[in-house]
Amino acid sequence: MSKIAVITDSNAHFLPQEAKELGISIVPMPFTIDNETFYENITLTRDEFYQRMESGASIATSQPSPSDVMSAWDKALETHDEVVYIPMSSGLSGSCQSARMLAMEYDGKVEVVNNQRISVTLKRSVLDAIELAQRGMTAAQIREELERVRYESSIYIMLDTLHYLKKGGRITPAAAAIGSLLRIKPVLQIKGERLDAFSKARTISQGKNIMINAMKHDIETLYGGTDSETVWLYAVHGNVPEQFAEYSQEVRAAFPNFRVMDDVLSLSVSCHIGPGALAIACSKKIPIDRN
Repeated sequence: MSKIAVITDSNAHFLPQEAKELGISIVPMPFTIDNETFYENITLTRDEFYQRMESGASIATSQPSPSDVMSAWDKALETHDEVVYIPMSSGLSGSCQSARMLAMEYDGKVEVVNNQRISVTLKRSVLDAIELAQRGMTAAQIREELERVRYESSIYIMLDTLHYLKKGGRITPAAAAIGSLLRIKPVLQIKGERLDAFSKARTISQGKNIMINAMKHDIETLYGGTDSETVWLYAVHGNVPEQFAEYSQEVRAAFPNFRVMDDVLSLSVSCHIGPGALAIACSKKIPIDRN
């Protein structure tokens, strides 16, 4: 049986200790903060990221360098037969396409998965890849399976402020000013390769209800779910632990037949939407008996 190495980037937000315990490798994502480059979980902690963001620093994401990606693959292939590399969604970054070009030099030993995931759902894909490898699937089979279910996940995010969407040019200054005046809480959706506007709320309570009801609809109509046997379900936040404690309980109350797990948004998402977000995410489970 082929020995498979699973590698992802830090958009999946595995803490270093988690990655070590799972036996996976992480390619760190670079962030440019006031023209200086930092690497997530190496020279940049989550706390430092949010402190810099709230102080008004200019922050931008970037792709991992080809040398960093290939170095991770080369090291893995010293002890494994094949590599499954799962980067962030190709719709949100060019890193997936770049990795696919690099993989052409590896004679089929590296399979790059383009399954349109980021943050919590990307993390779930990595865990699924580990399980599929344990079932005896090859790297190519794992890639095919993860890409087969690429659209079977949803994330809804309620923003705390419009400031960072305006700063990143995603909305006009006028729209941001009107939204701030009306205290609008935008609800965004990540499904597949796009980050799109989904709805607007006037209060935090209304925004929570919008996200929860949207997730109920997706689970019931798209994923055929009635309980934890069907989907992985997450309550998620972007650096608001006190507010999140209440929200997490509200999600659990809304989904009594599901196991709800707590997690955080990846920094690459927070970079564009700012701190203070609440979110809900799900990923359909891959049937154990499928393969």
